[in-house]
Amino acid sequence: MKLDLFYYDLPEKFIAQEPLEQRDKSKLMILNRKTGEISHDVFYNISRYLKKYDVLVLNESKVTKCRLIGVKENTGAKIEVFVLRKIKGEKYLVLVKPSKKLSVSSKVNIGNYYFSVTEKLGYGKAVVEFNAPLNEIINKYGKVPLPPYIKNENISEERYQTIYARVNGSAAAPTAGFHFTYKLIKELKKSRINFAKLRLDIGLDTFRPIVEDDVEEHVIHSEYYSLSDSEAKKISQSMQNGGRIIAVGTTSTRVLETVFLKKDKISGDKGNAELYIYPGYKFKAIDAMITNFHLPYSTLLVMVSAFAGRENIIKAYEEAKKNNYRFFSFGDCMLIS
Repeated sequence: MKLDLFYYDLPEKFIAQEPLEQRDKSKLMILNRKTGEISHDVFYNISRYLKKYDVLVLNESKVTKCRLIGVKENTGAKIEVFVLRKIKGEKYLVLVKPSKKLSVSSKVNIGNYYFSVTEKLGYGKAVVEFNAPLNEIINKYGKVPLPPYIKNENISEERYQTIYARVNGSAAAPTAGFHFTYKLIKELKKSRINFAKLRLDIGLDTFRPIVEDDVEEHVIHSEYYSLSDSEAKKISQSMQNGGRIIAVGTTSTRVLETVFLKKDKISGDKGNAELYIYPGYKFKAIDAMITNFHLPYSTLLVMVSAFAGRENIIKAYEEAKKNNYRFFSFGDCMLIS
């Protein structure tokens, strides 16, 4: 499968640079993946497309304040670093911008703290060692990272989180959940719509486009996930009552499909999700998906194409542009059923 199949033209005016004032007033596209039929609504009406005992599976991972800004010792060059994961002690894997300004043994000052580069890797990544506990540095200087296509720096950090975010661990938000409000969740529960939660710690590689000419040759990133026995039971009970499993986002989809492939059922599990979903994959866990509109050449666009059919997705994206939908993290969303 050639990468060019997963390209579509998107003028910058469609990229949402800030969230809506009210989360649940985003536009909602409804796509029937079997027929390709498309209709339009507003997210606060999503109950119209759900039925009793359906279960919405949410990713409760919270975006950490993993963005730090410092200056290179001796030159004063501004250095931006995104902490990805701990290696050992105070050594961490990070993404550095601009990485070309740093070499092994370079020192970067962050207020009264600093880190030294111990190893340089590909794609702007490096191993660095901090001179103090990272939590101490992040509590003082850390910021929630925003996606690279968001140019507006004046966004409240609270708006780049879902309202139900609970467990620190992600470097990017599970944005399909941005559209939910406390009021809407309460109303859905009254209608006997169930909710279950899992955790997938999203890495910044989620923004890295596929560069291989053949989509199948891409090596996808690994992300930590966990699904408790009690939450898995909620999903199973909904299934037994005739409800559908509706993944809120590609991240929830990745976990549910990973677990089902391992266990041949939905049950408690944790580990590293390394599943790469592209057209030809047979979905085993989910019946429907709530998702935002994704970047060209992204693994997320490839995943939704596997679920709904590439032609259906490209057609839906063109329809979204005609109807002035907002794209990407702070944009509008679609229900694929």
